[in-house]
Amino acid sequence: MSVTELKRGTATQLLIGCGTNRDKRMGLTPSQADDPGWQQLTTLDINPAHHPDVVWDLREKPWPFDDDTFDEVHAYEVLEHLGRQGDAEAFFSDFSEIWRILKPGGHLLGTSPSAGSPWLWGDPGHTRAIIPESFIFLCQDEYENQVGKNAMSDYRYCYSADFKPKMLEVNNGTFSYVLEAIK
Repeated sequence: MSVTELKRGTATQLLIGCGTNRDKRMGLTPSQADDPGWQQLTTLDINPAHHPDVVWDLREKPWPFDDDTFDEVHAYEVLEHLGRQGDAEAFFSDFSEIWRILKPGGHLLGTSPSAGSPWLWGDPGHTRAIIPESFIFLCQDEYENQVGKNAMSDYRYCYSADFKPKMLEVNNGTFSYVLEAIK
């Protein structure tokens, strides 16, 4: 499916790393959580056997979408498979790509194994921990508030996107998050 096939004027949603599951696990409002249907869904996965709309390796940049395409990007148990722990530039490249394809005010909704989950490092495909503290480095205001005042590293040399955390929650071994793209 090409981006030009997306209906204009409707909310657009992208599910990355969809696998064979098309369930919407998160919504922006309680009513969306009660009725977890998709509005206009595009699916993406590396495995063509999963029959996604777009077959793509998320490690390849840029992703095959125009800037400001989606209202929501959903990433359920997928971001911990990208990059390597300690590879800051890959971390920021992945989140910058999500930011690029989100519309202004768009949202990233996702889940990852929490720091206490045996799945965090038990899955041999997991290469990076995604934990609440990771998202401090995605918010430009945090750089202004903290760099030079504490031990926070300054990654603005390789990261200029901006996300504001709207929800960060750890429950039963799962870290759930909603980030808003600030543009």
